[in-house]
Amino acid sequence: MSIVKPTRFLLLPGWQNSGPEHWQSRWESELGHERVEQADWEWPRRGDWMARLDEVLLADERPAVLVAHSLGCQLIASWAEHSGHTSRVQAALLVAPPDTEREGLPPQLHNWKPIRRQRLPFPALVVISTDDPYCTPERSTGMAADWGAGVFVLGAFGHINGESGLGSWLEGQALLAQLSRST
Repeated sequence: MSIVKPTRFLLLPGWQNSGPEHWQSRWESELGHERVEQADWEWPRRGDWMARLDEVLLADERPAVLVAHSLGCQLIASWAEHSGHTSRVQAALLVAPPDTEREGLPPQLHNWKPIRRQRLPFPALVVISTDDPYCTPERSTGMAADWGAGVFVLGAFGHINGESGLGSWLEGQALLAQLSRST
């Protein structure tokens, strides 16, 4: 008889981390999800962030569900293309992926081009806002299609962050639970 290992939920914030009013911070404090800390939140280097995700996944043998916001979504796509440890991930919730190929991208994010678009090797759901200032719905749904992910249109909630007024974002928790059960 095999022992079922509990799943852990890894929070992958985007550029500049997630502040105290962000749903990811609330999920960390209220639900016990684990934030993947990065060495540099201001000048994120794609390779460094990918290596850190591998390090966190390898430090614990339990399977993981990744919960990304913004640049964390691009981290998952880049990491999945290069890592030999994708089997440790059961699923991924990707919220508000930014278009890192758009005009006017801040210089801190230039090394996140081009967007990695290979199919993800695990189930995934992309949650988009219809008025996200960092990515149009068309670009978000295009990334989701390339990644082989489902799409959930939340509505007009900006970048689906602390300023969006979602609080603990119960609807997001329900989406995550549904995604986790489907694996």
